[in-house]
Amino acid sequence: MSRHAGCSCGCGSPSREQFVDLGTPDPAPRYPSGGASHAIEQVAVPAGIFTMGDSSGDANSGDGELPRHVVRLAEFTIDATPITNDDFARFVAETGHRTEAEVWGFSAVFHLAVAAPPRDVMGPAAGTPWWLGVRGADWAHPGGRDSSLDGLGDHPVVHVSWTDADAYCTWAGRRLPTEAEWEYASRGGLEGATYPWGDDDVYAGGWRANIFQGEFPASNTIEDGFLTTAPVRTFAPNGYGLWQTVGNVWEWCHDWFDPRAYTAAPVTDPRGPSHGQARVLRGGSYLCHSSYCNRYRNSARSSNTPDSSMGNAGFRTAAL
Repeated sequence: MSRHAGCSCGCGSPSREQFVDLGTPDPAPRYPSGGASHAIEQVAVPAGIFTMGDSSGDANSGDGELPRHVVRLAEFTIDATPITNDDFARFVAETGHRTEAEVWGFSAVFHLAVAAPPRDVMGPAAGTPWWLGVRGADWAHPGGRDSSLDGLGDHPVVHVSWTDADAYCTWAGRRLPTEAEWEYASRGGLEGATYPWGDDDVYAGGWRANIFQGEFPASNTIEDGFLTTAPVRTFAPNGYGLWQTVGNVWEWCHDWFDPRAYTAAPVTDPRGPSHGQARVLRGGSYLCHSSYCNRYRNSARSSNTPDSSMGNAGFRTAAL
C-alpha cells in the first residue's frame, strides 16, 4: 500500500496509512447494474471548450493546478447533487455491499464530530491531529458507533472510499466523472470563474457554501448553520443546475492524481494518468477556510489513496 498522504493543509483528508496498517481487505465485489434505482436528478452538460486550471492566482503549491490549458469535452450527464445517504442505502440494500470502512473496521472522523466511546478512538492521524481514527465509524455511523443517519437522509454520504464509489457506479450503470468533466460542470458556464457562482467571496450577504468558520481546528462558530455536512440542496445551484460542487464534501473523480498531469494533458476528453497511487478529489469540504485552505474553488485539486475513507468525502456520478 502507498504512503501517500491526503491534503497536507488538513482540510482534505488523511490516508488510511496515516493511522495504521491493517493488511489488505478482500477485493470489492462487482455488481450487476441497478441503474433504475439511481434516482438522482440528471444535468445535461453541453459539449464545449474551456480553460482548465487556476485562473485566480490561488493555486496551492504541489496541487498541480497549473499550467492552465484548453480542454474540449463531449456532452455528458452528471448528478445534480452528490449521492445522498438515502441513495447509498438503496445500493447497500440491493447489493449487500460492505464499505471499506466497514471491512477495515475504522474511518477518519474530524475531532469535533466524534460520537463514540473513548475506547473506539484510535488516536490522531500523523501530521493532522484533528483527524481521529474511530473504530465503528462508517457511512451509517458518520461520527462513530454512537451516531446514526437519523435526519441525515438528504445529506451526502461520507466514509466511502474511491473503491466504494466505483462499486456504486457499476451497480448504477454509471461512472465517476473525469477531473476535467467535474471542473467544467462546476464552473456552470462561467469561464475562468473562481467559484461556481462567480468571483465574489463565499459570503456576500449570506453563505454560498458549507465551509469552516472560526479558528481551525479548535472552534467552529457554525455561522453557515452546519458543523459537518449539509443537505445536498442547500444554498443555490450553479448555472448548469449542479448543487454544492464546492464545500460540503470532497468528491471522488475517475482520474489518478499526478501534480504534473496538466503539463501534457490531451486536449480532447482527458482521463488523467494511466496509473498512480492516489485518486483525485475535487471541491473542498466543510473543513475548508480561506485562512488556511482555499480549496473550495472550481480549479482546486486534492487526492487520497483509493482505499481511504473519511467524514468529509463523497461522490457524484456521470455518464455520456
